[in-house]
Amino acid sequence: MRRKIPGSASLQAFEAAARHGNFARAAQELSLTEGAISRQIAKLEALLGCRLFDRAGSRVRLNPAGARYAHRVRETLERLDRDTQYLMGLPEGGRSLDIAALPTFTSRWLIPRLGRFYARHPDITLNIAARTEPFILNGSGFDAALHYDSPAWAGMRVTRLFEERLVPVCHPALLSAGEGEPLNRLPRIHRRQNPDAWLRWAQETGMHLDNPAQGARYDLHEMAIAAALAGQGVALVPRGYVEDELARGALVAPWPGASTLSKTFCLVKPVESGVNDAALAAFEVWLQDDIQTE
Repeated sequence: MRRKIPGSASLQAFEAAARHGNFARAAQELSLTEGAISRQIAKLEALLGCRLFDRAGSRVRLNPAGARYAHRVRETLERLDRDTQYLMGLPEGGRSLDIAALPTFTSRWLIPRLGRFYARHPDITLNIAARTEPFILNGSGFDAALHYDSPAWAGMRVTRLFEERLVPVCHPALLSAGEGEPLNRLPRIHRRQNPDAWLRWAQETGMHLDNPAQGARYDLHEMAIAAALAGQGVALVPRGYVEDELARGALVAPWPGASTLSKTFCLVKPVESGVNDAALAAFEVWLQDDIQTE
């Protein structure tokens, strides 16, 4: 059965007119005449069998059906543009992988190591997008995800990579000379998605905190680390994210970590095979090899 898919010229004309709310400005953007824009939209409306704009004299305004369709068309055109740019940017014979990953894990753990991956596989380009929560991988457009282990990945192929424990860190200037345990008197920094982390840390370590829930909250570990570097308090973060800062003395970690505050990082793959399976297999082997050599 032949699909009812509008031509790209009609879709681009409609998207530009919907965005500007004006045929003339859409025509100027696309280097067309206003009449050409009007004809493309009329052609699109004829195919759809409904009006997309309400017309009052020379003025046009999206109607509810047009507004809904404009949102979908814009998403489709943007996705098509991204995919086209990806392919245009690949060297001849090259391959690419689209990976969803935790943002702080990506910036502080993965990206610093990618030079070694590209040295081994110069023909594979990694396109990485941030995802803070588990999601439905099938049909998402991603070849794999680098994320925490979670029941939400049930049914997927999950390769466990390594376990990372949280440790309290702060700027050395926050520690008063001669004081062995000032943490209870220091501001604490929380990650919003893990609100009871300080309570669990205190319970496991046996260290007293008057109010474990007190302190500023941030969405990302990257934000919490930045706050700690700015001297704003003590942050509970994965040690692997701050090894460089600890080695340089920009941060210190004089308190114990907690084994109950551990998470397992995983490579999550769809159940069904895909066209990029060979490149994904190469990426997985490199991940495991790089972890083993640390």
